[in-house]
Amino acid sequence: MKITAILLAAGQGTRMKSSLPKVLHPIAGKPMIAHALEAIQKSTTEKPIVVVGHGADEVIKYLGDSAQTVLQEPQLGTGHAVMQAEALLKGKTDLVVVCYADMPLLRGETLQKLVETQKNNKGPISMLTVIADDPRGFGRIIRNQNNTVEAIVEEYVATEEQKKIKELNVGGYCFDANWLWEALHRIPKNEKKGEYYLTDTVELASKENLPVLATVMDDVEETIGINTRVHLSEVDVAMRKRINVEHMLNGVTLADPASTYIEADVKIGKDTVIMPNTYLHGKTEIGEKNVIGPNTIIRDTKIGNGCKVLASVLEGAVLEDDVDMGPFARLRKGAHLGNHVHMGNFGEVKDSYLADGVKMGHFSYIGNAQIGANTNIGAGTITCNYDGEKKHATEIGEDVFIGSDTMLVAPLKIGDGARTGAGAVVNKNVEADTLVVGMPARAIKKLERKNKSK
Repeated sequence: MKITAILLAAGQGTRMKSSLPKVLHPIAGKPMIAHALEAIQKSTTEKPIVVVGHGADEVIKYLGDSAQTVLQEPQLGTGHAVMQAEALLKGKTDLVVVCYADMPLLRGETLQKLVETQKNNKGPISMLTVIADDPRGFGRIIRNQNNTVEAIVEEYVATEEQKKIKELNVGGYCFDANWLWEALHRIPKNEKKGEYYLTDTVELASKENLPVLATVMDDVEETIGINTRVHLSEVDVAMRKRINVEHMLNGVTLADPASTYIEADVKIGKDTVIMPNTYLHGKTEIGEKNVIGPNTIIRDTKIGNGCKVLASVLEGAVLEDDVDMGPFARLRKGAHLGNHVHMGNFGEVKDSYLADGVKMGHFSYIGNAQIGANTNIGAGTITCNYDGEKKHATEIGEDVFIGSDTMLVAPLKIGDGARTGAGAVVNKNVEADTLVVGMPARAIKKLERKNKSK
């Protein structure tokens, strides 16, 4: 059986007061429409159709190959929106799932239940409903003597008695495709608003004595739609809570979930501890048995196992196992720290590789550099990698000792086992096992290493 979703995303979203299309506003690190697409993929078999309108070019660009798109112009209601997909889907799918792109909390499991309901329905429509005390403007569900859905009454036309009904229309549907295409052309135009509403298909089915079934949702939170920045914030908080709970159930310790911000695509291994006021963004991957935070920001970074990251900022970096860094350290894009690297407070690394066992003192900057194993970078060391026009590389060998406050003027190569005196300005290559001191640095003697790296 072929099952295709139609995602409604054509609305202007004027109450958002934004130049960005509403469905592209982020929730937990990615546009709300991305969450909706992930949910519908669990219940469908075919590539989804997204109905676009306002901001169509931006939405289409974001979607890429993840969905087909159809343009609704002008926007004449939800029934009219679904009708735009008829040419693409007629005769090519058995069931059509319809839901809104501005409901990112709707779970894939809920849509699966909806589809299963329709598979067992002799009628043409199954729909999502919820029992709630706060109607939030949703239409009321009117049931008949058979306990199937007879009609949906919108709040603005509901009687006082109908307004007391607590079963509400959520806005998720599963249709028999062949019936849907024919029924859409029979929907009457709403006289007050001049639009065609998808909800009117329920009444059409009822008049034909065709059963309309309802799948009653367990979680009211899933029904929250976004129309304002207030709603956006509410949904973001709910999504973050959901994400945090999932990580904790998978073996991650969150010392204070309320102050921990983890985006949707972040991966964390078991027995890792996330301390308060930690923000994990983008495609970050964190292994097992790490301690991250507090007061740490990490974006698009891969962290191995057994690391400790205290009060630091990491972006586009890689940490191997057993790295110890911080507090107040910063890794910028291209920073790569090998196993057992120690990085002190107020240090910064960019576009550089620190091999296994490197110790980098505090108040140091390493940029465009390759540093060999077991090298010690003294406090206040700076790789002077930019000459005002171009950046240049620094290569430091294994078992090197860089004295405090050393200026390494690139391009520069320092051989294995070399040493620099405190405050040296090194602007020429240094041979292996050589001590250099001064401004500019000069060689004063050859050294004998006690413990050379193997």
